[in-house]
Amino acid sequence: MKKVNLKFVLILGVLAIAALALTACAQATPAPTQAPVVEAPTCPEPTACPEAGGVEAATVPNFEMWAASPHADAAAEAFNHWNEDDPKEIPTSCAKCHSQGGFQDYVGADGSEAFVVDKAAEIGSVISCATCHNEATAELTTVKFPSGAEVTGLGGEAVCMTCHQGTAAGATVDAAIEKAGATDPDVPVADLGFTNLHYFAAAVARYGTQVQGGYQYEGKTYDALWQHVEGVNTCTDCHNPHSLELNVETCATCHEGVTAAEDIRDVRMISSAVDYDGDGDVKEGIYYEVDGLRTLLYTAMQSYAKEVAGTALVYSPTAYPYFFIDTNADGVTDEAEAAFPNSYKSWTARLAKAAFNYQASVKDPGSYAHGGKYIIELLYDSIENLNEKLATPVDLAAANRIDPGHFAGSQMAFRDWDADGAVPASCSKCHSATGLPQFIKEGVNISNPISDGLMCETCHSDLSTYARYEQESVKFPSGASLGFEGQPDANLCLNCHQGRESTVSVNRAIAGQDPDTINEKLGFRNVHYFAAGATLFGADAQGMYQYEGKEYAAQFKHVDGFATCVDCHDTHALTAKVDACAGCHTGQTPEEIRMTTQGDFDGDGDAAEGLAGEIDTLKEKLLAAIQAYATTVTAKPIVYSPSAYPYWFNDTNANGQLDAEEASYDNRYASWSPRLLEAAYNYQYSMKDPGAFVHNGKYVIQAMIDSIKDLKTKVPTIDDAGLVRP
Repeated sequence: MKKVNLKFVLILGVLAIAALALTACAQATPAPTQAPVVEAPTCPEPTACPEAGGVEAATVPNFEMWAASPHADAAAEAFNHWNEDDPKEIPTSCAKCHSQGGFQDYVGADGSEAFVVDKAAEIGSVISCATCHNEATAELTTVKFPSGAEVTGLGGEAVCMTCHQGTAAGATVDAAIEKAGATDPDVPVADLGFTNLHYFAAAVARYGTQVQGGYQYEGKTYDALWQHVEGVNTCTDCHNPHSLELNVETCATCHEGVTAAEDIRDVRMISSAVDYDGDGDVKEGIYYEVDGLRTLLYTAMQSYAKEVAGTALVYSPTAYPYFFIDTNADGVTDEAEAAFPNSYKSWTARLAKAAFNYQASVKDPGSYAHGGKYIIELLYDSIENLNEKLATPVDLAAANRIDPGHFAGSQMAFRDWDADGAVPASCSKCHSATGLPQFIKEGVNISNPISDGLMCETCHSDLSTYARYEQESVKFPSGASLGFEGQPDANLCLNCHQGRESTVSVNRAIAGQDPDTINEKLGFRNVHYFAAGATLFGADAQGMYQYEGKEYAAQFKHVDGFATCVDCHDTHALTAKVDACAGCHTGQTPEEIRMTTQGDFDGDGDAAEGLAGEIDTLKEKLLAAIQAYATTVTAKPIVYSPSAYPYWFNDTNANGQLDAEEASYDNRYASWSPRLLEAAYNYQYSMKDPGAFVHNGKYVIQAMIDSIKDLKTKVPTIDDAGLVRP
């Protein structure tokens, strides 16, 4: 009996990310709703199973599990597709994942250059021990994707993702469109065909925009690597690396009711609080949300094919090349239609992009678990794009592309640092999943890994009981330590919803300067976003710029049970509990509520409107005052953008409006005087807490009126008529 070489039987992750078989290039694949069923094969000759040279099965760890897996199915089309070719060999474009020799060639295990297949591979091999257990794979930590992206610093999952990444990407689609000369997105081009992602590309959904495996539409941002809980984050954490089966027992520790792989389809975490496919069911598993959007996309594609491309289209998940002419225009794929000679040929650039994303969602049946939010975004965007040309667009009114803010991993709040590789210390507390726990424990932050939104562990100290981190108070930018007494859950919110500036930091920036002299070294102080906690605590937190000699409203204490963040907002959906307001505020929206009998704060003659209306008018008046001051005192006209950083820009044509060419960083406003900075800071604050009228409306009104009146001391023409300071 030959002694086993332990170097080759290290238990590394094998190609198992989807627990599904490799299938042949451009061959039939299973339907999107079910995984392939493979009978346990008879193992080939011993020389084909473990390492070359022959080893008896009894001496090889995990041999029986491997032998019953799709990787060992010597009769599968995935390993026999080229048997009748001339020459009988597996081409370099397929050899990497459909032969042992090709994979070893690609990783450099045969002594050749890594990350390239140098020669065609011999037919007749399967994915056996030596394919994944060798010196080259033991050191493999990088995966290169069809988009050109590289993921580094990996463990054993690098072996899995080397093949489970697809053979095309969004960039491939763009290259095909360019090559075909499809300059008009809605005109069929004879040389343009369907781009096939290929099969079981689980890493595409898993890593999302980091590897850009789907077709990502210009101007859109997308989810990145979806982080599960610690210890259940890689291919081999979730799948047995030899049998390829899902480790259901691991899932069941958190997901009640999961006893079989199919049960994962019903899983939906509380952070997924929106209806993605618009069917009205916000409790169904993410699998069904993906399936619902896929159905909507197919409807849009068929409508577009008829109306715009001019040829009806149908799809088959099992017949190459998948898209066919609907010869009888009945919308159903008939057996006679699903044949290669009837393949669809009226491709436009717009349809080719949507079809690629549709196929991507089908050919990874586990995409809903690997990275469902990324797939949802691809499907949604494809529908939206096709809708631009449809006479009757597919209704997306009830559908949703992204999650509530804390879990909207595609948004810039979490994607802004992708190119940097980490979230810096100054931002990581609130813009990474791990920053808040680090801050609570250490009192400071260092840089943290980029994340795809917040995670359960961000706020929950124990995932078995879902206990939250407890804090009796939180330090604000002004230096004040504040909190809701006996409400540690609400205090968690204050860590991030406090802003990053205050009266103290603004005073520090302008100390010792003449209030009306431009200081070129003075820059705008941005409070940052959704500083609701600072608003609520008012003068105690000094979130807005508070003028010397003025008194300001302190913490706004509503009635018992409606006085903290978690009293009024759903902690996961983040939505306001508006229905609860109706108990006292009958027949009123939050914007209409006004509990004070004081006068008309904004001077518009309406003393009965809600505080939201008062603040909206004051915003208009404050912006007008800021512009009047800039024109008159600094002689540098100014304009504002609520969305373009750094918000304030030179009004180059002095028309008082923000023109598209003015909203650029190079044109940022740099003629700040201390007085102008104070007022601009307060204006930005009022814009970046859209719920300020509820959180502490009087406090905000006081600061805005004070800003207007302070500017008027230098520009008497500023309109402050009728303003009443509460």
